[in-house]
Amino acid sequence: MRGANTYLGSIGTTIFTVMSALATEHGSINLGQGFPDTEGPADVVKAAADALKDGRNQYPPMPGVPELRKAVAAANKRFYGLDIDGMTEVTVTSGATEAITACLMAVLDPGDEVVLIEPLYDTYVPVVRMLGAIPRIVRLTPPHWELPRDALAAAFGPKTKAILFNSPMNPCSKVFTADELAFIAGLVERHDTYAICDEVYEHLIFDGLKHIPLMTLPGMRERTMRIGSAGKTFSLTGWKVGYVTAGAALTPLVQKAHQNLTFTTAPNLQRAVAVGLGKDDAYFASLARDLQDRRDLLAKGLASVGFSVLPSHGSYFVTTDFAPLGFNGDDVAFCRHITEKAGVTAIPVSAFYDDPDAPRHYARFAFCKRPEVLEEAIARLKRHFGH
Repeated sequence: MRGANTYLGSIGTTIFTVMSALATEHGSINLGQGFPDTEGPADVVKAAADALKDGRNQYPPMPGVPELRKAVAAANKRFYGLDIDGMTEVTVTSGATEAITACLMAVLDPGDEVVLIEPLYDTYVPVVRMLGAIPRIVRLTPPHWELPRDALAAAFGPKTKAILFNSPMNPCSKVFTADELAFIAGLVERHDTYAICDEVYEHLIFDGLKHIPLMTLPGMRERTMRIGSAGKTFSLTGWKVGYVTAGAALTPLVQKAHQNLTFTTAPNLQRAVAVGLGKDDAYFASLARDLQDRRDLLAKGLASVGFSVLPSHGSYFVTTDFAPLGFNGDDVAFCRHITEKAGVTAIPVSAFYDDPDAPRHYARFAFCKRPEVLEEAIARLKRHFGH
């Protein structure tokens, strides 16, 4: 039989699938994959259930149901002061991962270059390469993950078509500052490129920090594609509802890509997410406050075990350096070891790098779990490491 796609054949199964399967096999507490272990808001779930019975279960409009597109536009205005036309500047997708792919498809031709910031979500590089484009990767360095401005500027060139980056950032939980975003915006404008902004953790931000969409900066309104996620905002990750906010010139291209990927998304879930986006400010504040408490619980516990715990200002995750524990092996071996021997699962941070010389002594733990689950995970690690 003739060979299949060479690139897809060369990449392995995602680390999240591998580690979650290992966690199940060993009865381990899964702090690897970033999904909550509780349901989202009851009123949003009820809205989805009710919408199944209202006789509108055939194909919804390809760009998304009007209720949700208008709700996304209203949320942009409410949280960030952005004036968005929901009918011409919003596209609903089947999750943020599809949104990322659709945005890249909207602007890339084979041979174009895309600037990426590492460590990065593990779908970015494969999609860029499958589209025939070339990733130009700039690396942040722990523990503080400052933006290396000279390296970032050097990554832009005559073939650069876009920069794709994530804030708050997975896995390192960095929140880009206003000054860093202004620097990025300057490069985007100077090189006449686009910005694809993965902002799925926009409401999961801690320590009094504020999320600043690049789209709000001068000159960025028409150059930016801003991606949001109902799964992250409402703790309903299985729903796979994402949305792209972009200028009126870019949106038709995003929609053509979406049309050829999934075409549309379950209509009852879309209408329920529209209800969710209309929830009061107290919901969004409590979401961040609750997750910050869980972050503090896990970070303190991991520090008591002996990990060096890095700052976490947003997202679901805390990154740790396990070198102080004296483990003789790399991060993949460490995460397998604690899954099998301690009954706690984490993700090796090297999985978020394209380069084989990635750091090999960091593990990412998810704190979007019930407090009693986090406490049990800490207790298991303490028993295993003798603390």
